[in-house]
Amino acid sequence: MPETIKVMIVEDEAIVAMDLAAGLEKDGYEVVGIADNAAAAISLFAENEVDIVLMDVHIIGPKDGIDTALELQKQRAVPLIYLTAFTDTKTIERAKRTLPAAFLAKPYSITNVRIAIELAISNFAVATQQSTGKVIPIENNKPATELSEKETILQMNDYIFVKNNYVFVKIKLDDILYAEADNNYVQLVTTEKKLLLRLSLSQLLEKINFKAMVRIHRSYAVNINMITSFSDQEVSLPKHQLPIGRSYKEEFLKQFSFR
Repeated sequence: MPETIKVMIVEDEAIVAMDLAAGLEKDGYEVVGIADNAAAAISLFAENEVDIVLMDVHIIGPKDGIDTALELQKQRAVPLIYLTAFTDTKTIERAKRTLPAAFLAKPYSITNVRIAIELAISNFAVATQQSTGKVIPIENNKPATELSEKETILQMNDYIFVKNNYVFVKIKLDDILYAEADNNYVQLVTTEKKLLLRLSLSQLLEKINFKAMVRIHRSYAVNINMITSFSDQEVSLPKHQLPIGRSYKEEFLKQFSFR
């Protein structure tokens, strides 16, 4: 089932935090909570599913945002974006040690925050596979650029993130039923929703690391875990029947162990 991306905000200025949360929710993100100190942030992070953290460097208490980020990373790794008025060399060098995906200087616009989130998800997906990280500065006085079409679909662990209007929609791989080619597009069908992606079926299968997604026809690939039955000519999924192409039958049957 497609899910909204869950954002946690760590910010000590209540008005700024609430304004940021309102802007993100308007864009379609889910804000799981706001914390203004390290202890509250650590607790909030532990108790909620969080896809991305927006972290102010200057927060209430003895631990600043960078110290707090290090504590969060001990629990689990998620994309991290710093939002701060502190852009001195020392602060940036300390921040780099936490491998943030982006560093936004205050005052920032909601547009740049949204684009920073897109970049953060993209770069974290790559970093997860390559075990690397980098800081991407986004300056307020320069126009920000959207992700290119080839980055419309991203993968992080057992989820993919699909660009839908201004935000990424999170989809669990296990919830995918099938993908259908339609000229230069692919219709991705899940248990709850259909999404149209601007890429070929071959490109989709190359982009996602999901062995259960098997091509059965030049126009179809199915999640074999969703198959309820099949014959020589077609496979049955919940509420769907799809044809098996002659040239794909042998590869399809290799997915099963016959006894």
